[in-house]
Amino acid sequence: MKLKTVVSVHRRISEIGREAWDDCANAAGNPFVRYDFLDSLEASDCAVERAGWGPTHLRLDHEDGSAAAVMPLYLKGHSQGEYIFDHAWAEAYERAGGRYYPKLLSAAPFTPATGPRLLVRPGVDEGEARRLLLEGALAVCGRNGASSLHVNFPTEPEWRWLGERGLALREGRQYHWLNAGYGDFDDFLGALSSGRRKTIRRERRDAQAGLEILCLTGAELTEEHWDAFFGFYMDTGSRKWGRPYLTRAFFSLLGERMADRVLLVMARRGGRWIAGALNLIGDEALFGRNWGCVEDVPFLHFELCYYQAIEWAIGRGLARVEAGAQGEHKISRGYLPTPVYSAHYIADPALRAPVERFVAQERGNVEREIEWLAEEYSPFRKEG
Repeated sequence: MKLKTVVSVHRRISEIGREAWDDCANAAGNPFVRYDFLDSLEASDCAVERAGWGPTHLRLDHEDGSAAAVMPLYLKGHSQGEYIFDHAWAEAYERAGGRYYPKLLSAAPFTPATGPRLLVRPGVDEGEARRLLLEGALAVCGRNGASSLHVNFPTEPEWRWLGERGLALREGRQYHWLNAGYGDFDDFLGALSSGRRKTIRRERRDAQAGLEILCLTGAELTEEHWDAFFGFYMDTGSRKWGRPYLTRAFFSLLGERMADRVLLVMARRGGRWIAGALNLIGDEALFGRNWGCVEDVPFLHFELCYYQAIEWAIGRGLARVEAGAQGEHKISRGYLPTPVYSAHYIADPALRAPVERFVAQERGNVEREIEWLAEEYSPFRKEG
């Protein structure tokens, strides 16, 4: 079926609709590009214009009007909530007399998790659809006077494809746990050095002492759980970041619309909830997102965010756990350094050239760091 040659721009994902969007997104098996996740962010006032996230989503149709491809896109007035940091670029450009904002961003808001950004319906010519979406995004960039287009946390094939079309390629680092076909958590521990096995067992024992830990998903989730978790989120967010991004309404919508894709790991003492970790479930991976607590318990963060996630992923046969941004301390707990990607189009050649030089040098440094960290700090037993 022939594709239209012009994409349409939509100021709310609801203008595109769940069926059309998910016809293009569902094959990815990634919860963060599903309609319900992105629409919940808009409906709860998290990813909207007054928060600095102006939805500018793209839709490409067949000539019969059916959706062929979509692209999540936001016109942004700041660089917050992205986890790919370009603040230095903005400051340098504005010192030189340029205007960095607004900029365009293709990403899942507030979510440092890899996933497709050029969402093409199965059976559609992927190369042609991607080309038309990218051309549409660049046209939107020009019409809005945006300084740049950024594609954050795309898949590696998308990243390489964008580089072939002239975008500057940037590489970062996260820490992911990979399932080597473990039968249970003890099987995973058996792959570690004896020192790490002993340490993890001790950490789990100390964290669990006197607590009840529950892994909740689907119909098990209630507003009581979301009330408690939002309290954890606000407390931790206010202390760590200064301004939490997500509203209480978002968590209710997430539980209402995507309960089967949510894993909420909660801890309570004497009937009182004291900590929790929010994960989203993909077809192949468990994605750790937010954590919070109202009682300081040694090693409880590691238990709820890392060890429970590993145990749950093994039980469901998932290939990996992606534990979010930052944290070299994750290495000793089985989460190894893994590259993550972003691609950047800078409209002004005066900024484009130094950005391209910077990301090229940074890529080499990141790749060497990943190799060094994995070699020097891996907790797994050395063969031979």
